[in-house]
Amino acid sequence: MNSDRLHDLAARGIDEFRRFLLMFVYLWVVFGLFVLNEAVILGNTNVSFVSQGFALVNAAILAKVMLVAEDLKLGRRFDHLPMIYPIAYKASLFAIVFIAFHALEETVVGMFAGKSAAASVPAIGGGTWIGIACVWAIMTVSLLPFFALREISQVLGEGRLWALMFHHGPKAQAASPKDG
Repeated sequence: MNSDRLHDLAARGIDEFRRFLLMFVYLWVVFGLFVLNEAVILGNTNVSFVSQGFALVNAAILAKVMLVAEDLKLGRRFDHLPMIYPIAYKASLFAIVFIAFHALEETVVGMFAGKSAAASVPAIGGGTWIGIACVWAIMTVSLLPFFALREISQVLGEGRLWALMFHHGPKAQAASPKDG
C-alpha cells in the first residue's frame, strides 16, 4: 500500500472517530439526563450507576448506528431546502431510527434470555401509541440542537463553528477564512 493511500485511510479513520466521538458524547449527555429525569420523577434518592452505565452503552451503540445511517445517506432528502427542513427532518427521522433500533435490541436480548419475541418487545412510552409518540417527540427535540449545529457547521466550513464556540479573540476573526 503506498503512503498516499495509507495517509488518506488514516485521515478518514480519524475523521470517522471524531464524528463518532461527538455523536457519542452528545447522546451520552442526553441519555444520562433522561436517566436522571426518570430518577427524579420516580422519587429515587440515589442515582443508579447501572442506569448511567446503560446510558453510556446505549450512547455508544446508537452513535455507531447513526454513523452507519449517515454513511448510507439517510436523512439527506431535504438538504437542498432552507436549513430548518433538513434539521427537523433528520432529528425526527433519527428519533424513529433510535426507537426502532432500541426495540430491536431489546427484543433480541430478550430472546437470547429465553423469552419469546412477543414478550421481549419493550413497552416504549408505556406501550401505547400516545406514549410512543411522546418518546419520539422528546427524542426529536433532544436531537434538534445536534443537527442544527452540524448543519450550521457544514455551511460555515470545517472548523469555523468550533473556532467561534471555543477560541478566544474576536468572533469575526474566528469566523473569517484563514490565510495560507
